Amino acid sequence: MRVTVVGGGIAGLTCALSLHAAGFRPQVREAARTIEAVGVGINLLPHAVRELAELGLADELAAIALPPQRLSYRDRAGEPVWEEALGLAAGYRWPQYSVHRGRLHLMLLAAVRKRLGSDCIRTGLRFQRFEQTPHGVRAHFLDRAGGTPVAEDADLLIACDGIDSAVRAQLYPAEGPSHGNGVHMWRGVAPYPHLLDGRSIVVAGGTPGAKFVAYPIEDRVAKDRVAKSGDALMNWVLEVRHSTRAAPLDRSNRSNRRITTAEALTGVTGWSLPWVDLAKLVERSSAIFEYPMLDRDPLPRWSFGRVTLLGDAAHPMFPMGMNGGSQSIVDARVLAWCLAREHDPETALRRYDTMRRPTVNAIVLANRELGPEKIIARAAERGGALPVDEATEMASDYKELTRATVAQVNSRASWTVSGGAAEAAMDPAR
Repeated sequence: MRVTVVGGGIAGLTCALSLHAAGFRPQVREAARTIEAVGVGINLLPHAVRELAELGLADELAAIALPPQRLSYRDRAGEPVWEEALGLAAGYRWPQYSVHRGRLHLMLLAAVRKRLGSDCIRTGLRFQRFEQTPHGVRAHFLDRAGGTPVAEDADLLIACDGIDSAVRAQLYPAEGPSHGNGVHMWRGVAPYPHLLDGRSIVVAGGTPGAKFVAYPIEDRVAKDRVAKSGDALMNWVLEVRHSTRAAPLDRSNRSNRRITTAEALTGVTGWSLPWVDLAKLVERSSAIFEYPMLDRDPLPRWSFGRVTLLGDAAHPMFPMGMNGGSQSIVDARVLAWCLAREHDPETALRRYDTMRRPTVNAIVLANRELGPEKIIARAAERGGALPVDEATEMASDYKELTRATVAQVNSRASWTVSGGAAEAAMDPAR
């Protein structure tokens, strides 16, 4: 079966690897002229790490990522209000990882080229439109190098082209731009001494627009032990609020503008955290960029005939609970699993839609209500830490919603298929 994957980001490359492992022949088409190591930090939760491990990428991922051991919510003064163990320390069979998004991207790209061949990926092709034919889908692209149109026929079209998905726009032409909540994230990476125990994700502050986040994504001293001295490569985020009103934002007014060091220093002047020198962190950052916090309304349907949506094209969400990228990876694995078990591809896409969309739509809505970060927001409102039982319930409810409790991740059956045709003895969604 010929499958065209629109988008060569993390979701698209994971989709290609998953389809190939299930016996299909995906082709990836990416609008960017080159695929480069850009971006800042990203967290992969254990349910996503499991999927990459089952794709045979455990060693490659461990070589470029760090496993955080603790999530530490702190108040505006830097004092703890809630903490919990992460990954292996929490009882998962797979770690959680913090990693530079660009390094993860290039790791997946190398795996795709090695397994599928370099010619399966074409860059510089901007998706224009599709049409469904009696025998499949015809996708139309613009070759950015020469400005010439390119048409390709396939049996399936999988849209992995992000929050501004052109495929989604064709399926939902009246949807309009994405929505912001008024919060912008100033993000950077910098060499900096370890914070706290050296393996913590630290979230300080309270409500969106009044938070600081930091975690290491590369340890230049030690990979297999917790380093107490020396610099790590620290990913950091400072949230600022430009407006209290959520408004639609098009590409022209959210171009990820570069923040000057002077502007960033002004932004951190109101903060005083005893375990980090924010001014030094800002000054050591090679570049700082502004990213608006965006999502889209949940859709009633992802799959239309032989076309479907995946990842941010299907469910862009506010970055609460570190779930966006992880859910995209799970999408890819479930899609491949469905295609391997249904003789009719349209039935397979409907099955994928039914299995994934209700869960991820619920996460989108939960993240609008702050997801697990309700814990730190409520603590800020009350002026002190929440009762342990109340905080534990909030954290547990979110994990249950995302199907990412220790029991759910450790005990469900695998999405791995053998030869692309074997019937599973158990549905992992149950």
